[in-house]
Amino acid sequence: MKKTALSLGILSAFLANAQSIKTTIDLVNVRNDQVAVTMDFPKMKSGDVKFHFPKTVPGTYSVDDYGRFVEGIKFFDNKGKELTFTKVSDNTYALKNAQNLAKVTYLVNDSFDDEADTSKHKAVFSPSGTDIEEGKVYLLNTHGFVGYIDNMQDVPYQLVIQKPTGFYGTTALVDQDKSESTDTFTLANYAKLTDSPLMYTKPDYITFNAGGMDLVLGVYSPSGKYKAADFKENLEKMVVAQKKFLGDMNTNKKYAIMLYLAGTDGPQIKGFGALEHHESTSVVLPEMMPKEAIDKAITDVVSHEFFHTVNPLKTHSEEIHYFDYADPKMSQHLWMYEGGTEYFANLFQIQEGLITKNEFLQRINEKITNSKNYNDTMPFTVMSKNVLKDEYKDQYRNVYEKGTLLALCLDIELRKLSNGEMGYRDMIRKLSQRFGENKPFKDDKLIDELVAVTGYPQVKDFYTQYIAGDKPTPYAQYLNMVGVELKKQETPPIFWFVKDPQQTGYNDKNNTFVFDESSALSPFAKSIGFKITDEIVALDGKTINVQNIQDFINYSKTIKEGQNVTVTVLRNSGGKSEKLDLKGKAILDKMTIENLQFKTNPTPAEQKLQDQWLTGKK
Repeated sequence: MKKTALSLGILSAFLANAQSIKTTIDLVNVRNDQVAVTMDFPKMKSGDVKFHFPKTVPGTYSVDDYGRFVEGIKFFDNKGKELTFTKVSDNTYALKNAQNLAKVTYLVNDSFDDEADTSKHKAVFSPSGTDIEEGKVYLLNTHGFVGYIDNMQDVPYQLVIQKPTGFYGTTALVDQDKSESTDTFTLANYAKLTDSPLMYTKPDYITFNAGGMDLVLGVYSPSGKYKAADFKENLEKMVVAQKKFLGDMNTNKKYAIMLYLAGTDGPQIKGFGALEHHESTSVVLPEMMPKEAIDKAITDVVSHEFFHTVNPLKTHSEEIHYFDYADPKMSQHLWMYEGGTEYFANLFQIQEGLITKNEFLQRINEKITNSKNYNDTMPFTVMSKNVLKDEYKDQYRNVYEKGTLLALCLDIELRKLSNGEMGYRDMIRKLSQRFGENKPFKDDKLIDELVAVTGYPQVKDFYTQYIAGDKPTPYAQYLNMVGVELKKQETPPIFWFVKDPQQTGYNDKNNTFVFDESSALSPFAKSIGFKITDEIVALDGKTINVQNIQDFINYSKTIKEGQNVTVTVLRNSGGKSEKLDLKGKAILDKMTIENLQFKTNPTPAEQKLQDQWLTGKK
């Protein structure tokens, strides 16, 4: 029986590969910082063919046009003759009478090098991007290297990576050959291919089991400052807590983490964070971060991506299940996919004892403050559905602020209605049981499904008012139910470049202050024509460096209303940085700080609900 089963297995694999799209990515013969890709196709069924690269991919909410990184594309028939084609757009190529199409070849540039020049395109978010650094590292988000043909997205892909001697590929995929020079993987379809990132480096990885799940962590640290083993203890603690928090909602038996630590001498990377996949995540962080900060980022950021294994990777609408890479249709429910996931990433830490009650409350406080930088009356469903459009895309990052708060308030609402028996996590568990990875729900019917799985019509009232409606969410009202009060305090007027000074970062390469693109500019910054992408070099000639940062900040505190000031900035234009002096009269900005705090004497009902909320116990 064993021999027969093995023979049938070999035969099945042979037949599958015969009908698969063989895709070879050559990491050995890199030329001009470009990687060669060859795709061999099974026999075409259609004479007219359109070949695409993705416009965007699941988990990202921006138009990235991965085809713009491709050069020298050529199509060949089964006799090796080159076929004529029409380039329809950056992402799409059309061929007529292509029944004999057998192969396409092209070169791929990496997106990391493109991040320094955003004059023509917005930079691709680094964790969903690609990096080619010969002899050092290759970050292969496969959607950036591999295209597809219309009506052939469900054909299996055989992915062959030709790798440099001594390099190791961190991935959740299983290598099917024993060669030291190639790795071979079989993917069921194009969606599975794009769901499977890889990172090739000189070996620095660890494998271990945590919470019944096998993990591999691969690390690229250009200076050698960090090793994979440095992060094992924290990662193991986090994963055990996550698995306990999710219970039967998570069925992962394996998970891969590709941690790319960006150095100061490599590509000018800006988009730090992570991107989720069913069995892995790609993470990009600055190498200059202290270990404690990287550990915290792993707990906050990687946990967020891991929670995506529940939602939306395994519980989602038809828009995600039948994702159109060439012309994506977005779902209405980023409040749940991203907001609910971010809520989980914070809630599990308090419920599993990784942070204190006050630390948890501080995080919620920050999200309330940050959410005020966005349009609080814009219906979240409308923003979500239209997030790729220019008039909505600047509101996207509110999914991590207000989106989290919507899930929090819905959690409290459910606990109040059920006398503590049901919360947001229970609702998502029931939803995942009702649907699943291969059974999507209809986008416009989600609220009916949530009412059905909870049994509470009031959930629809909440959704209609605060998620699909334009009514601002009354956070103070909901937090009061769990014994938390919101206190307002006026601060003395201050001089700074963004509304929230805490959103200031430091670029040690240029010795400059930098700001996240979601930060709101202060009135003064707006008055002098400061751009959020500008880097602060000096204020009235006083420069910034690690040794005198506090001196710089102290000087800014001496500036008076109406005082003449000069701000020296670095501004990127057309891939080149120029130094500019921006001059104007100081405008001091008043701030109202809202602080959350636990009530000293909550009512018994408030205390009971608070305990259930923060412990997850009924």
